[in-house]
Amino acid sequence: MYDPVYYMKKFGLFTVGLYALTEEKINEYVKDLVESGEINREEGKKFVTDLIESKRKQQEEMEEKMSSRVKEAVNKSDVATQEHVKNLEEKIDRLEKMLAKSMGEDTSSEEKGKHEKDDEWS
Repeated sequence: MYDPVYYMKKFGLFTVGLYALTEEKINEYVKDLVESGEINREEGKKFVTDLIESKRKQQEEMEEKMSSRVKEAVNKSDVATQEHVKNLEEKIDRLEKMLAKSMGEDTSSEEKGKHEKDDEWS
């Protein structure tokens, strides 16, 4: 069975582990390699640049995957999104205006009443 919370936790833990290696740690590691003579200074600079760029790309890919998984989980659940709520609010506003118009009410006074109703629910 697909459990989105389980996968989000797994992605979160993976991400934390993956990015625990900071740029500072990378620089320290390469500095040690240069000082021990395992690589020269130019190789060290290139290695740091390549590693940081690779890390950045991996981070972007992971963020995209996580975002996709979260969206997928929300779509599979019965939770209303902000977009759904906004669409419903707009639909309600249109219906209220149509109702007021059919009853011969002034829509400007309707807006005042609407704000008073909103205050009741706040």
